[in-house]
Amino acid sequence: MKMRAAFMNGVDKMIIKEVDKPTAGAGQVVVKMEYVGICGSDVHYFHSGRCGSYVVTDDEFMLGHECAGTVVEVGEGCKELKVGDRVALEPGITCGECEFCKSGRYNLCPDVVFLATPPVQGCYEDFIAFPENMCFKLPDNVSTKEGALVEPLSVGMHAANQGEVTLGDTVLILGGGCIGLVTMMCCKAHGASRIIVADLVDARLEKAKELGATDVINSGKVDVFEEVKRLTDGKGADKVFETAGSPVTIAQTPFFVKRGGTIVLVGISAKEEITYNFAQIMDKEATIKSVFRYRNVYPQAIAAISSGSIPVAKIATHEFDLDHIQEAFEEAINNKTDLVKAIIKVN
Repeated sequence: MKMRAAFMNGVDKMIIKEVDKPTAGAGQVVVKMEYVGICGSDVHYFHSGRCGSYVVTDDEFMLGHECAGTVVEVGEGCKELKVGDRVALEPGITCGECEFCKSGRYNLCPDVVFLATPPVQGCYEDFIAFPENMCFKLPDNVSTKEGALVEPLSVGMHAANQGEVTLGDTVLILGGGCIGLVTMMCCKAHGASRIIVADLVDARLEKAKELGATDVINSGKVDVFEEVKRLTDGKGADKVFETAGSPVTIAQTPFFVKRGGTIVLVGISAKEEITYNFAQIMDKEATIKSVFRYRNVYPQAIAAISSGSIPVAKIATHEFDLDHIQEAFEEAINNKTDLVKAIIKVN
């Protein structure tokens, strides 16, 4: 049997073609894809051919890793899932044997197979065969559209964990896109008392206010340094999260952090090397942490959505069907006015 799949066919070009439909191997289930998000990394690959140190070299490469759908086939040895279960897929398959996997830090596994990270193909397709133990069942009150947003929410949860955000913290988030917003909501859930979001796009700042930011700054219209100074009484933020992946905002982080505070680098820049003021870090004895995906948070993320404590569905502002994926990516690149998060509905 055949199915549809969407592939990059060079920079800025998508094609849809028929490929073989997968079958479930031992320990696998086949999931009918229902929703797949467009991640910032997907946009980097599509528009630039690379994301950080990862480069697309295949003539045809399938993007997409934020996904959820319904189980339609169960392979031998599967015990937890059945046909008809709705699931969110954690897109990284790790070895389970290395020191990082055995210590619980499996996101650092050097042999991870991660959807849509070259050379591993993604999931903009009708069906995917995937390990049962990386498919998380969704409660009845969580839709598969929300299920596709569990992946970016997990990034935000891991970021807040890395920053050790706690009750009463003042947090600054640079970047009000999808990852900035989920990080913001997770910081709020951790008890941060003041959450400042800076971005260049008013629509994103309005969404940030809607979802819990106490203060927003359009850094293209006001002096962001002076505004942060004013809002923090000249002290800086306890925790600074860079989520835009911009060389400009990454380089700004040492100037915003409070003495003794923590910087968390979340966004991935297409540029590998960035000039950085370490004199500020040394003077402030600030801590720099980074985020590489996430670990051990999918069940918590699903529970947070189910309980209503994190309204993740509100970040999805634009929806396209698979046949219009070219237009979806063009919109994600060009519409900086009101697009926060685009998602693909796989009909």
